Amino acid sequence: MTEKIFKTIDEQVEILQRKGLIIDNDKRTREILLRENYFFISGYRHLFMTRETGKKFLPGTTFDELYATFLFDRAIRNTFFKNILIVENNIKSIVSYQLSRKYGFKEKDYLNPENFSQDSLQSRQVYDVLNKVKRQIRVNGRKHAATYHYIENYGYIPLWILVKVLSFGIMAEFYDILKDEDKFEISKFYKINPEVLGIYLSLLSNFRNVCAHEDILYDHRTQRVIPDSRYHEILAIPSDDDGYIFGKNDLFSLVIIMKVMLRKEDFDVMIEEIKREVTLLDEAINVVPLDTILNRIGFPSNWYDIKEAE
Repeated sequence: MTEKIFKTIDEQVEILQRKGLIIDNDKRTREILLRENYFFISGYRHLFMTRETGKKFLPGTTFDELYATFLFDRAIRNTFFKNILIVENNIKSIVSYQLSRKYGFKEKDYLNPENFSQDSLQSRQVYDVLNKVKRQIRVNGRKHAATYHYIENYGYIPLWILVKVLSFGIMAEFYDILKDEDKFEISKFYKINPEVLGIYLSLLSNFRNVCAHEDILYDHRTQRVIPDSRYHEILAIPSDDDGYIFGKNDLFSLVIIMKVMLRKEDFDVMIEEIKREVTLLDEAINVVPLDTILNRIGFPSNWYDIKEAE
């Protein structure tokens, strides 16, 4: 295996140029590579590589186009992230309300294993998830002002306070071990069935992690897929023998999830922000057609129509 060694900015520029990338402003390019990290920017090169070898840039590709893709991904990542946080807060509020109302507001009450799935196939999962939640109480309970306040003054942490220190991933697992009747009450808020909501939460947790760690988002794919929805049908998304081509485990699947779980006002703002960034990227890139870019993202050509779809 070839060892990866440190490369100076000069060497980084030379590598890009050897691969056929056009650099019009040498000083600006060097400053960007130093500030943004060569590795992170070069991660977007695949969109511009020739199909023959995958090692050369398409003729005419400029550094500005590569950097524009990097900035585009950063912009939509920020847009999706802030809206995922809205959904995260919503689901935490709804879950904590349902369980507190039904089982009580002290840990010994709402974390009683009898309040969760009694399916023998989930017994190990219930045990593991509840232990994760209790560990968060031990580790983070005194590190956050709200949880610390309740521990010091009341000796317990209500679930509606505890959820603030639980990750979205743990919340998705927490939902998965709930009794069917509790899942049903929670999923009614979104007008979807409980199983679909569980899948949505799992994908949201995955996309949230990508956004939070500033990984490449625009062509990210999840292992799980969302079920076919009415939006796939309304938008007449193309399909093949494996089903719909777009909106299953790509970024458009996240758009569909947000369509369901965000308020219309928030969703409309999100879509307009994405549209603006797509337009800016299209204006900045000449060597790759917009449809190719959209396909890489997982967006159908009529993706914007989801804004008015009902």
